[in-house]
Amino acid sequence: MVRDGSPQTFGQFGGRYAPDELEEVLEDLATEYDHLKDDEEFREELDELLRNFAGRPTPLYHASSLSEEYGATIYFKREDLVHGGAHKLNNALGQALLAKHAGKERLIAETGAGQHGTATSFVGAHTGLETEIYQGKKDAERQRMNVFRMEQMGATVNKVTRGGSGLADAVDAAMEDLIKNNENTHYLVGSVVGPDPWPRMVRDFQSVIGEEAREQILEQEGKLPDAAVACVGGGSNAIGLFHPFFDDSEVDFYGAEAAGKGLDTNQHAAPLSEGKEEVYQGMRTRVIDDDVEVHSIAAGLDYPGVGPEHANYQELDRCSYRGIVDEDALQAFQDLCKYEGIVPALESSHAVALAKELAAEMDEDDVLLVNLSGRGDKDVEKIAEEYLQD
Repeated sequence: MVRDGSPQTFGQFGGRYAPDELEEVLEDLATEYDHLKDDEEFREELDELLRNFAGRPTPLYHASSLSEEYGATIYFKREDLVHGGAHKLNNALGQALLAKHAGKERLIAETGAGQHGTATSFVGAHTGLETEIYQGKKDAERQRMNVFRMEQMGATVNKVTRGGSGLADAVDAAMEDLIKNNENTHYLVGSVVGPDPWPRMVRDFQSVIGEEAREQILEQEGKLPDAAVACVGGGSNAIGLFHPFFDDSEVDFYGAEAAGKGLDTNQHAAPLSEGKEEVYQGMRTRVIDDDVEVHSIAAGLDYPGVGPEHANYQELDRCSYRGIVDEDALQAFQDLCKYEGIVPALESSHAVALAKELAAEMDEDDVLLVNLSGRGDKDVEKIAEEYLQD
């Protein structure tokens, strides 16, 4: 039996659709989080780790050369400079502390690009919690550097071979582990997906991105940005940027999702552009059609669903979501390398590509705030092998 309890929803999306054996686990997690999230001691401990372990605050960088090339004033929130190379550590630190307070002895996590797996292995080593990572075999092969890093931190990496051997399959495997081992295990979900409380919990831990960016852009520009842009797979880096600006109606939101080989093909990962509403992996959200092969050049965007809060943003017309094809993401990767000396993750390159589209529609004084969610060390070898051959 699958049932829906009384969790938080985002309009018609979200909720908690979970098997009976997980219902109590999720209720306990929600209770523990609701108790700790406003606890002064917990917040102080987390803030200290964000400063001294993660390296926050991250800079807000005016990309002057790229701005001149693209035609608008572009700022990057430099989440690529967080310890480990991506925004994922913000959430991993919060959930690891939560797990310690709850008396858990073991962390498990799913990962696509490997950045969340890496962040989880970092916090596992830091806290002394046993750590096990599930990653699709396809993703593990194209993100070998991150697999190596996880293993160096003492984590066990399980290469999932079921289904399409991708991120969704890793989520399923991790969920099965939690069902079997829930008494001593915390599932450190890496994005704003799944049944409540994970979507709101991950959003809250990632909102440090937008909170910092809001203060920084006001200090540097004296005004709020005209638009905020981020890539969207599950969608945690985007929600982390958008959420603190939600009530600022003058700030438009744009999400770049993976159009893969094209929205008119059967090889993409764009549920907001070309998907339908359904219950998937414990949440009501938007999911791509069954006849579409989930595909993106970026492993971290290679997911058939999306966080339910993003589905609600679309329903509310609060955010415009556009598909970015592999070719345009790769061009944006090269642009940022060439004009700014920054090597972005392929996931983040989707946001840069969308910023290029938007800048062509804007004036040079219009301000685009772009979340550079991760660095591209993990992607360079694969790009060199497959995408930059003569």
